[in-house]
Amino acid sequence: MGVRYISGGESHGSRLVCILEGLPAGVKVSSDFVNAELKRRQGGYGRGGRMKIESDCVEFLSGIRFGETLGSPITLSVENRDWKNWQEKMSAEGIPFGEKVTNARPGHADLTGAAKFARSDVRDILERSSARETAMRVAAGALCKIFLKNCGVEISGEVLSVGGATGEEEIKNRIDAAKSLGDTVGGIFEIKISGVPAGLGSHIQWDKKLDAKFAAAFMSIQAIKAVELGDGFSNASKLGSEVHDEIFIDDGKIFRKTNRAGGFEGGMTNGEDLIIRAAMKPIPTLMKPLRTIDIATKTPTTASKERSDTCAIWAAEVVGEAMAALVTADAFVEKFGGDALCDTLSNLKNYRARLARDFGL
Repeated sequence: MGVRYISGGESHGSRLVCILEGLPAGVKVSSDFVNAELKRRQGGYGRGGRMKIESDCVEFLSGIRFGETLGSPITLSVENRDWKNWQEKMSAEGIPFGEKVTNARPGHADLTGAAKFARSDVRDILERSSARETAMRVAAGALCKIFLKNCGVEISGEVLSVGGATGEEEIKNRIDAAKSLGDTVGGIFEIKISGVPAGLGSHIQWDKKLDAKFAAAFMSIQAIKAVELGDGFSNASKLGSEVHDEIFIDDGKIFRKTNRAGGFEGGMTNGEDLIIRAAMKPIPTLMKPLRTIDIATKTPTTASKERSDTCAIWAAEVVGEAMAALVTADAFVEKFGGDALCDTLSNLKNYRARLARDFGL
């Protein structure tokens, strides 16, 4: 078993929680780093009013003692500061309070979720399907980043475009124009993972392919509609001779001059940087609502309005880094063991030495 996590909590509930399991004992961690990552998630041009209320801070509830992981499950908690305004509407007990939300938003989980779970109030769906949940992914991913740094792995990311715009001023103008219309814009971000050795993942079974795990992790982020590994989409229109990364050797060391595959071959890492891009659709909550139906009266109406962002691509990029860290940490623990960090690093060192000695990798 590698690294896994599960989270709980609603957007306007009292707090968000997460249990992260599988990190080895002996990893020195800091709440300061986790909080810095949480702050990054709340930034970016085009964010809405919620970010003026929340200032996320993590609390370690289990699995960490005197700044070191114990090898046991780590419980993380982030308080929702807006809870004071929602205690009656989101109370766990008592009688229902406040008006029901019945006008489902197109592009959101509202209608399908209400139908699936037999709920008459769409708030029962939107509270959990909200991207507020990703705060816990970022918190868990931050701890995985710390672990991976011990293994020589670095994860970085950048926003490539917003609403088709690429230059900084052009991007701001695009967001401002959308906001003035009560509309929203999406974008594309890229994540790079460096320092990963060849051979993580496997070609043996479909569910062991590491590229598939990355694709699934990124597709799980709210509003992500497409994922590309390497030059995935552009490669589809090229000849094979223009796509595949040729292999060279110099003084016993194997290398490639290109990385069109994005660091993956046959479901495994090949020793190059891992490159993952994701496309985020515009957020479904529009201040100029789209047409929909009222699930209570079955009559035409306009979609509900929740406090929202015009653009959240920078937040999505930070969440992408976190998901990359979670998947990569899982692959490292699965291959090199994870009871104690010293054993993980010893096994990793021996593996890297064998790859260099026998294959020049």
